[in-house]
Amino acid sequence: MKLWGGRFTKETNQLVHNFNESLTFDQKFYRQDIEGSIAHVKMLAKQGILSDKDREDIVKGLEDIRKELDSGKLVISSDSGYEDIHSFVEGTLTERIGEAGKRLHTGRSRNDQVALDMKLYARDEIDEIEGLVKNLLQELLTIMEANTDTFMPGFTHLQKAQPITLAHHMGAYFEMFSRDRSRLSDIRRRMNYCPLGSGALAGTTYPLDRAYTAELLGFSGPTLNSMDAVSDRDYLIELLSALSIISMHLSRFCEEIIIWNTNEYQFVELDDSYSTGSSIMPQKKNPDIAELIRGKSGRVYGGLVSLLTTMKGIPLAYNKDMQEDKELTFDVIDTVKGCLALFTGMISSMSFRKDMMETSAKKGFTNATDAADYLVNKGVAFRDAHGIVGQLVLLCIKKGIALDDLSLEEYKKISPVFEEDVYEAISMKTCVEKRVTVGGPGEAAMKSVIEIYRKQLEAESLL
Repeated sequence: MKLWGGRFTKETNQLVHNFNESLTFDQKFYRQDIEGSIAHVKMLAKQGILSDKDREDIVKGLEDIRKELDSGKLVISSDSGYEDIHSFVEGTLTERIGEAGKRLHTGRSRNDQVALDMKLYARDEIDEIEGLVKNLLQELLTIMEANTDTFMPGFTHLQKAQPITLAHHMGAYFEMFSRDRSRLSDIRRRMNYCPLGSGALAGTTYPLDRAYTAELLGFSGPTLNSMDAVSDRDYLIELLSALSIISMHLSRFCEEIIIWNTNEYQFVELDDSYSTGSSIMPQKKNPDIAELIRGKSGRVYGGLVSLLTTMKGIPLAYNKDMQEDKELTFDVIDTVKGCLALFTGMISSMSFRKDMMETSAKKGFTNATDAADYLVNKGVAFRDAHGIVGQLVLLCIKKGIALDDLSLEEYKKISPVFEEDVYEAISMKTCVEKRVTVGGPGEAAMKSVIEIYRKQLEAESLL
């Protein structure tokens, strides 16, 4: 069944049908199509455009179709002859209830129908993805709460820089994923206007109550321009952009886990259930899940670039090019959902080597700046202090030890200003605890921030 054809005298070429059809992929939002149709029919009956009898028959028929599709009793077949999910639902309905089914499409076009379905689908998926991001944030918070005194090196240029804590490091990713969650909420709010009733592009002569339809479907209201309503894909571009940023954050995190998992670092131990082995090297335990999540960021970026490229040359209003939004959007959403779920499971089962982290911080001279600050507090100019500590670092490198391991005699040989209290001043605990400004790694500062994060997650919604 096609929703068009009266003006045509020949059957569609089979290759053309195969190229044009979308049922193979747009069946993914059959629930949204049926939900939108039920709301539309209720509005038509309210306005006196359909009889109450037709409304009851159509709504029951649509609900039965949805139940059977959910249970698997009714199967959508790609060789059924239907062009898309809209014609499948309407055709199946008409086969079951007769003439009333043909009235379902009164006052709407496939253009505003598909615009509605895609918005409903995107809205549902945003809610699910937001929940997955929230789960990840909760896991990060759990790690932070347990590691406010787990010392490790902080890096710049992949070089050990200054001492921080694992909680502080995890907090950086908490910030990233919090912004991701906020972006999803923002997109949902902005897109939440109902296009149904816009018709093909210029509305309809039927006395539709678009505000009522919007209310039934949980929208903030109807869209205000029918041409834009049927040709708008900005919300999908925004969604794919937000998902690309999520993927970028996941990829960065995975890169660090991969590095931390190496024999050279040994900061983390991945659980066996999130690792794989080698077919030839029996000693190997590979971070394949982290690598795959890192790799899939390119796939997600590709979806965004593809949709931007598709939309860049399209004049108003609807054009068939826009059908290309679906497969790539579905793929990106499924990819990101899978990555979020797997990543959260991976870090929740991952163990941290606290001893290796602290040892790495000491051997990386991450307390060198604090040693220079120690001299400054004793009256030495910072530039001179910088040079003195540089000499100390060279001595440590030559001896293969940390600053903490130098004798006081060795300190005094380079600068007589050093006293016994230098060891306390450059200890990992002191170096971290002195950094008490908001956003710093000091335990008091971190606990204050953790409390803020906890309240954010306890809130029911960002909307």
